Amino acid sequence: MPLLEVRALEKHYPVTEGLLKTEVGRVRAVDGVSFTVERGETLGIVGESGCGKSTAATSLLRLEEPTGGQVLFDGEDITSYTPAELKRFRRRAQMIFQDPTSSFDPRMAVGEAVAEPLVIHGVGGRERRRRIVADLLERVGLSAEDIDRYPHEFSGGQRQRIALARALVVNPDLVVADEPTSALDVSVQAEILTLIERVQAEFGLAIVFISHDMGVVREVCDRVAVMYLGEIVELGPTADVFDSPQHPYTRALLSSIPEPDPWSRGLGTVLTGDVPSPANPPAGCRFHTRCPELVPPEGYEFTRAEWRAVMNLRIRLEREGIDADAVREFVTGEASGERLDDEVAAAVRAEFELPETLSDPSAERVLRDALDDVVSGDDDAARDRLAEAFPTVCAGDRPALEPTDAGHEAACHLHRGYESAPADGEGTQETAPGADE
Repeated sequence: MPLLEVRALEKHYPVTEGLLKTEVGRVRAVDGVSFTVERGETLGIVGESGCGKSTAATSLLRLEEPTGGQVLFDGEDITSYTPAELKRFRRRAQMIFQDPTSSFDPRMAVGEAVAEPLVIHGVGGRERRRRIVADLLERVGLSAEDIDRYPHEFSGGQRQRIALARALVVNPDLVVADEPTSALDVSVQAEILTLIERVQAEFGLAIVFISHDMGVVREVCDRVAVMYLGEIVELGPTADVFDSPQHPYTRALLSSIPEPDPWSRGLGTVLTGDVPSPANPPAGCRFHTRCPELVPPEGYEFTRAEWRAVMNLRIRLEREGIDADAVREFVTGEASGERLDDEVAAAVRAEFELPETLSDPSAERVLRDALDDVVSGDDDAARDRLAEAFPTVCAGDRPALEPTDAGHEAACHLHRGYESAPADGEGTQETAPGADE
């Protein structure tokens, strides 16, 4: 039985309007996350800022109340704990916060701050607590004499060591570390990571390690969960995920890792578009609005770049539309005139990096008709035309996290028998539907 098992964890924040605070929507910060952590294991949770990593951490510890799902700790569901039971649980599960400066009371000496969990849980008398804290400060690389100093007297790396000591003082079984090295320079990061590994081996800790730094995660984690917009899109052993990523988003994250050899450095994977709002996540695969390997519609021969550009235009029309008059005035200085229609259409093509002519003639005809709709100010017709002619399973079906041929899990239609469009310079290929639409 794993030490920690998270099942379909959700954390939604209500969006309200008016004096009566009427709920009009929800921000889905964490939306159905599931994973396990074994004793002594380090699980990394990675993803862009805003993907829900930190919210998942605070929710699984019930520092914030989950909206749904279960969190099993040693087989018991902590979401149903009473306050007294939750207090006992917190002695076994501690958190290291991202910013050690703001997590300490500046009026308390570090000895008092580190001893505070012992006071809360009624461990020992004052002198015993002081001995425990002095010993622990030395274990994390500080001096016992630092016990009466204040947080502002320490460097950022030293404060993070103190935060680690505070988390360890009640001898927990689980530590959740939220970006513990993000505010530190590289040399200090290495020291803190080495310290965490040594302390983990010494205390037998299970660790949930949250980070946006893929290089750090590769060094310290046994397994890794990749999050995007409140969901886990890939989960598996760290070596497997890094050597054989099975989700396009994971591939994009890995391509962002700096390469020390300038001669082998490439552009990597460039993601277009903005991260959608968690208050209104896209239907289907949530990554489809930015995915460079989006499954194309059958019957057309798109290149990957062409299909992505067409989909970007379709998404813009669905979300906010295009002000043709504003484009016309920007391009020519005139707000109207039929003779300017071709220039407006060309400007829209340029904005979305669409070529002058798509490689597939039938797709080009659809695109031209849609651009004519845009130029005439009928965005709804253009949107409907593109949606009807160019459907994609990625926008319709929400893929589940499932095992792949690589031996670990990913949530992507590419593992259900579908194929992405060929990259530029490759031969064209058709999609092969391997699942029900």
